[in-house]
Amino acid sequence: MRTLLATGALALLSGCDMVVMNPTGDIALQQRNLILTAVGLMLLIIVPVMVLTVLFAWRYRRGNPNKVYDPSFDHSTTLELIIWSGPLLIIIALSLVTWTSTHLLDPFRPLERIAPGRPVPANTKPLEVQVVALDWKWLFIYPEHGVASVNELAVPVDVPVHFSITSTSQFNTFYAPTLAGMIYAMPGMKSELNAVLNKPGDSWGYSGNYTGRGYSDMRFQLRGMSQADFTSWVAGVKKGGGALNAADYLKLEVPSEKVPVIRYAAVQSQLFDRVLNQCVAPGKPCMVDVMAQDSARSAESLRRLGHAPASDTAMPVPRPSPGDPHNHPMSSPVRPLAPSASATTNP
Repeated sequence: MRTLLATGALALLSGCDMVVMNPTGDIALQQRNLILTAVGLMLLIIVPVMVLTVLFAWRYRRGNPNKVYDPSFDHSTTLELIIWSGPLLIIIALSLVTWTSTHLLDPFRPLERIAPGRPVPANTKPLEVQVVALDWKWLFIYPEHGVASVNELAVPVDVPVHFSITSTSQFNTFYAPTLAGMIYAMPGMKSELNAVLNKPGDSWGYSGNYTGRGYSDMRFQLRGMSQADFTSWVAGVKKGGGALNAADYLKLEVPSEKVPVIRYAAVQSQLFDRVLNQCVAPGKPCMVDVMAQDSARSAESLRRLGHAPASDTAMPVPRPSPGDPHNHPMSSPVRPLAPSASATTNP
């Protein structure tokens, strides 16, 4: 019976794909190595403790005629040094690894290498991809190519990719295990991720944050392609896709489940900025404009109270640098929507 149970368990486990332990991108590879390093350091304590537990139980068992009974024992400097020095050294090592990896694997940090021993070539421009988490689907906009897709993310291998990530109404996490770790997608905020794929092939991405009824099917296909295949994919999208303008986006924004792959041959200019500033709907003010008006009113109130020079009529709206991890929505000014509802392609 035990043999049958063990065989059945192994058969079930054989269908598991440990994608976190089998990454195809350099950032995910470094994160996998960090996990293995941390586990290895912790096992330096766990394994000896487990072995010594069995050894002590055997050595000091009741039936051992050679056991030593010392009721007056209360302290041993040697044991204290052994017990505390090991964990202390491991904590120091983990702290150093965590501190360095926190900076080296900062998602806002531009990539310095494509793969181990392969630095990013000089003058390499990352591929820009804008990510919007909707209920319950993913929208990917390629502003440099003027195309977009739903629940399909295509990237060329060995090319740095810069993701700008936001959400419409709920907190989500953009998670492609073979590419990189989880990055929050937040309404009205922009997160960033710099990553790269090193192997062609298809895998899946998810939302790692529960968002309601359609959460289980909120997946996208991550497709790693050669540069030639990616160019062909973009050309195919431009030939066979529709147009994504503000009106179409508002329809797409309505909650829906199990959405198939949708491709758009044209995308309205600055659509991502309007999603970020929550002003896609006609007549709705953008957050950047509301904050600028509030800042101007605050400056005027301070001037009247005598706390600001008379020449100061407005306080500038802060516009953080691209690498600022506390990036706010006003990443760029947003032009008013054109009267026409037709889509335009980004330059």
